Amino acid sequence: MKKVRLGILFSRLRLEEKLLFEEARKRKDVELVPIDSRELIISLDEHPKLDVLLDREISQSRALYALQLFEDSGVKTVNTFETVRIGGDKLLTSKVLYDAGVPTPNVKVAFTKESALGAIEEMGYPVVLKPVDGSWGRLMAKIENRTAAEAILEHKAHLSSYYHTVFYIQEYVKKPDRDIRAFVIGGETIGAAYRASDHWLTNAARGARTVPCPVTPELNDLCLRAAKAVGGQALAVDLMETENGLTVHEVNCAMEFKASMQSIEADIPALLLDYCVKVAQENPVKTKPSAKPKEKVMAHA
Repeated sequence: MKKVRLGILFSRLRLEEKLLFEEARKRKDVELVPIDSRELIISLDEHPKLDVLLDREISQSRALYALQLFEDSGVKTVNTFETVRIGGDKLLTSKVLYDAGVPTPNVKVAFTKESALGAIEEMGYPVVLKPVDGSWGRLMAKIENRTAAEAILEHKAHLSSYYHTVFYIQEYVKKPDRDIRAFVIGGETIGAAYRASDHWLTNAARGARTVPCPVTPELNDLCLRAAKAVGGQALAVDLMETENGLTVHEVNCAMEFKASMQSIEADIPALLLDYCVKVAQENPVKTKPSAKPKEKVMAHA
């Protein structure tokens, strides 16, 4: 059996990447090609000898450029450039979830601190202000009143990043002291875990505790619909429990699963590599021909 040449794009070796490397090296159907983005050099006419590329890069901008170039060279990617573009932007994610009819918190968007204050007042306190990019619960604020809103918006308006000029305002959802992280790979919800915390933020990166969560029909349906909306192949879907049922508040592309492993029976690294092999075998790489230089037209006297 021909081995699948599997590239794994990364820059920081977290536990997840170490487990993926370990799984890949013990498999007979995979030839692992580690690709450290910090050392990566790509020529525009280059055709990497890979069957599939698994994106584990923590930098959104690096991942997007690398995925675009690899895809243009005929390499299959997990996830795709388009999925990472949408999933890495909270506003775009909210829009595709809304358009697909997936229950998701109400969102308002503004582009100045003045209009953002108006949007917050219109939505009603409390609200949650988030950066459109980023993860791990960073730079998020629960705004309880106008005084807090004015102070936070003033501070945010003076931050240097372009993304801080986009004010993403989400309704505050009353929920138990937990949320749910579920994992979808290849159109299947492979497992889920509750993330519990005394803080209003329940990210595992901020110390939330994980316990097993059953994959109910409602949970499975929402996860698959959310994954389809984003266009992803391997995603983490974050949900909250409300009085009216579950709601999806985020979808993560380069899914982190370290904190959930003790609460999920599924072998996530193995399933992720199984899926990459399937993608490679179902969609064999077709090398694109190099662009030929245009002939120069000589001027005649």
